[in-house]
Amino acid sequence: MPLMPKRVKFRKSQRGTLKGNASRGNRVNFGEFGLQSLESGWLSAEAIEAGRITASHAIRGEGRLYIRVFPHKSVTAIPAETRMGKGKGEPEYWAAVVKTGMILFEVAGLPEPAARDCLARVAYKMPFKCRLVSRKPGG
Repeated sequence: MPLMPKRVKFRKSQRGTLKGNASRGNRVNFGEFGLQSLESGWLSAEAIEAGRITASHAIRGEGRLYIRVFPHKSVTAIPAETRMGKGKGEPEYWAAVVKTGMILFEVAGLPEPAARDCLARVAYKMPFKCRLVSRKPGG
């Protein structure tokens, strides 16, 4: 089952803007290696779940996986061939707002080649370009 909030104050959210780089969530904090986004966009709950399944298959119970994004944003859609002026559509799916530089997934307890392979498989499932980053020593 895809991720979504338990409850929200408002069912429908506005689109917002995706300008600038991430100032929060842009460092590897929990694991040794992380997957960093190089573009901004919306990451759907289905894409996060696909990445989680791929990573758990690649890890095979050896390491630990951390998911650093959560889909808080409801994305609405109107049915095709609908005339204008009937209001905003119903929520179709939930998405996480991802800015450039955000860490999406982290892995711990794996050697570097295994972590690189695992996060490369996860990056293939993501809708934008990503790169592997490692934790800075002492930081």
